[in-house]
Amino acid sequence: MNEFTLTTPALLFSAISLILLAYTNRFLGYAALIRDLHAKFQINKDEILLGQIANLRRRLYLTKNMQIFGVSSLFLCVLTMFLIYTGYQNEAFWVFGIALLLLIISLGLSLLEIQISVKALDLHLSNMEDGKGAEEDKG
Repeated sequence: MNEFTLTTPALLFSAISLILLAYTNRFLGYAALIRDLHAKFQINKDEILLGQIANLRRRLYLTKNMQIFGVSSLFLCVLTMFLIYTGYQNEAFWVFGIALLLLIISLGLSLLEIQISVKALDLHLSNMEDGKGAEEDKG
């Protein structure tokens, strides 16, 4: 094992911070979309809206879990730095390994959420291609 220094876990700080910022932006986008769907649903209790709401709920919970794993990873990176600072090299090495695993889980959930988002958008596109969206807008 090479020497494990404070700079090793510190390298992840900027990456994790940017990832968490992206996750927060997604979350805020979902919040706006959910508020918009809620207003539409109050006017027209359409089955399509129910499907969109279910899809958004799943994506929202995935984003929450992405944030939890990302924040946990950052927390363990800070703990790793503390352990290195206090001389617990071996423990720091293992805690940092767990931090990396949590970051991998967070990124994996992000990929899953992206796939779900693309499927939802694809449904909208196919709906427009079939001409259904234009007819519904006129009604």
